[in-house]
Amino acid sequence: MIKFLDLQKVTQKYSGEIHDAVSRVIDSGWYLQGEENDQFEKRYSEFIGCKYTIGCANGLDALIWIFRAYVEMGVMRPGDEVIVPANTYIATILAITENGLKPILVEPKLNTLEIDEDLIEEVITPRTKAIVIVHLYGRIAYTEKIGALCKKYNLKLVEDNAQAHGCMFKGRKTGSLGDAAGHSFYPGKNLGALGDGGAVTTNDEELAVAIRALANYGSQKKYVFKYMGRNSRLDEIQAAVLDVKLKYLEEDNAHRKMIGKYYIDHINNPHIYLPNTLPEEQNVFHLFPVFCERRDELQAYLTRNGVGTVIHYPIPPHKQECYKQWNELSFPITERIASQELSLPISPVLTIEEAAYVVNVLNKWE
Repeated sequence: MIKFLDLQKVTQKYSGEIHDAVSRVIDSGWYLQGEENDQFEKRYSEFIGCKYTIGCANGLDALIWIFRAYVEMGVMRPGDEVIVPANTYIATILAITENGLKPILVEPKLNTLEIDEDLIEEVITPRTKAIVIVHLYGRIAYTEKIGALCKKYNLKLVEDNAQAHGCMFKGRKTGSLGDAAGHSFYPGKNLGALGDGGAVTTNDEELAVAIRALANYGSQKKYVFKYMGRNSRLDEIQAAVLDVKLKYLEEDNAHRKMIGKYYIDHINNPHIYLPNTLPEEQNVFHLFPVFCERRDELQAYLTRNGVGTVIHYPIPPHKQECYKQWNELSFPITERIASQELSLPISPVLTIEEAAYVVNVLNKWE
């Protein structure tokens, strides 16, 4: 059986260094907000190309803190609008509504899977304060037109970079393209911890200071609380593990790109649709999505033939029970993606031989 993602093998790649890093933390006796966090944050800032990285508990919190900080700073107020792609994982939407802000959903383009830049301007109102772009599946979502719209209307540009560590646009890494970015280090990500973890990156010092305080009970000084914050910190063990894996991220992404290119070059089943091919720097292949009208049949066939797959994401946010006020809304492209998407195995440990088997099985399906 070819697993969709073999995390045990991924971890084994760096097992010696990870054991050393974890042992170092254990022996130090310092498990929160110590040298490991300081070092990882510094190195991640250098990798992304930004001034500040603030580690936190997970990727959802990273996005929540960005909007919460903007509210605390007076940049946004409850009821303000945030433009966001309708085709995204629900965490992107949760971060907006958690802060009393109003998500304005915009359809993606079917060939890119990312927010349609040509639909954004028509939904901008005087209450619009930000645009969120989501580099979904590891594919670039930023466009120069989106950047120009933010400047034209004085909007904040927030990146959801949970799935695109190392992705680039004209030499600049995602996570440095907007005003702030949320990152997830969930174990299955391109840069994954051995548990939950997240971070915010930004060049805005005031925002960085506010986020660091908010994620530490609202405190900038011990027992002194500026905000009503929460406990959302990246622990020392996860920071140490991430620091090890960061060294190999570019190498791992290169392997993902090799597998992705093999799939693109060799999948030729007429019943299966692929999104457009991007320049090499603009896709780090966190996922490899394919689309099929008989998606569930295809998944069952692949399972019978020893190929693990996952559906991302079968129910879009506007059809979820938690947002039942949106359930009657229609976003046909988002709904089509949700009904047809199937993710093939891809990882830094998947071999070309395994990819060839996947393609061979896939191309035989009728």
